[in-house]
Amino acid sequence: MASPTVELKLTAKDFKSDQEVRWCPGCGDYSILAAMQRFMPELGIPREKTVFISGIGCSSRFPYYMNTYGMHSIHGRAPAIATGLSASRPDLSVWVVTGDGDALSIGGNHLIHALRRNVNLKILLFNNRIYGLTKGQYSPTSELGKITKSTPAGSADSPFNPLSLALGAEASFVARTIDSDAKHLQSVLRAAAEHEGSAFVEIYQNCNIFNDGAFELIKDSSTRDDHLIRLEQGKPITFGSEQQFSVVHPAGAFGLSVRESAALDGESPVTHDATVDDPAYAFALSRLSGSDLNTTPIGVFRNVIRPTYDQLVQKQLEDAKAQVTGTPDEMLDDLLNAADTWTIV
Repeated sequence: MASPTVELKLTAKDFKSDQEVRWCPGCGDYSILAAMQRFMPELGIPREKTVFISGIGCSSRFPYYMNTYGMHSIHGRAPAIATGLSASRPDLSVWVVTGDGDALSIGGNHLIHALRRNVNLKILLFNNRIYGLTKGQYSPTSELGKITKSTPAGSADSPFNPLSLALGAEASFVARTIDSDAKHLQSVLRAAAEHEGSAFVEIYQNCNIFNDGAFELIKDSSTRDDHLIRLEQGKPITFGSEQQFSVVHPAGAFGLSVRESAALDGESPVTHDATVDDPAYAFALSRLSGSDLNTTPIGVFRNVIRPTYDQLVQKQLEDAKAQVTGTPDEMLDDLLNAADTWTIV
């Protein structure tokens, strides 16, 4: 995160642009935008030091509505553009806003390489499991068998698990939250902002026009407690309306499993630790959540420290400058005549 240069007293109103917000009434994007505008003043970073970059999709209108610098770029390329900006301007706080179609389809390679490089970006992936802007085609996160305008007989594609994908790319910070839970959403955004390096946040976001109720099981007050697993650092992973379920690591088995707490046979609930360096633990957590959302963890899955791409590049530049000798004309002459040269007569 870019460091604040002066003490600022900003409010949510300061981050609201003069543009008319144009999403469908009831869209989950409104909740995310409001949460972001309320959260940003906490950072104490001047608006001119903050940049939002998006690709293409409903979520990608975000830069218009934030009173900061921003760029509505091209389909899937937001991470690449943001990488160039972050590496060349380490004083900026750079955020990427994207969707499941934008980031995981045409933008898949750009996303995984930004994460593996650990570029100092905060990447927010709005996942509504549908293409909303183009009117309801299936996306890379749509469940198997999903009936849409482009799959009238049901999707034959197995969906991506965005968190598993990010962890496979060695992302140093991986989290998930929900558009309708403002308190949890802001806590995850806060943790992402504090992280040095690539912070990847999946946000379950309802598209009430083309995929309404996709996450109702973990949103409805009558069902959510029995299916939503809230990860809290240093605490045993239990859930349920009466904490009747536990996440355990079965002896002699790979991965994690869900057990009834009353039926544990010598097993203990796993104590959550997002700082475990080996991504296998966070990956196992990510596999608990399937398309049916029956056991869905939310919170910070992984939060580890490793050198950022930006730091490594800046160090190379500093080392190169330290080796510079001579006048600019002499340096240019040395460059032009370095290695193999040819003289045309």
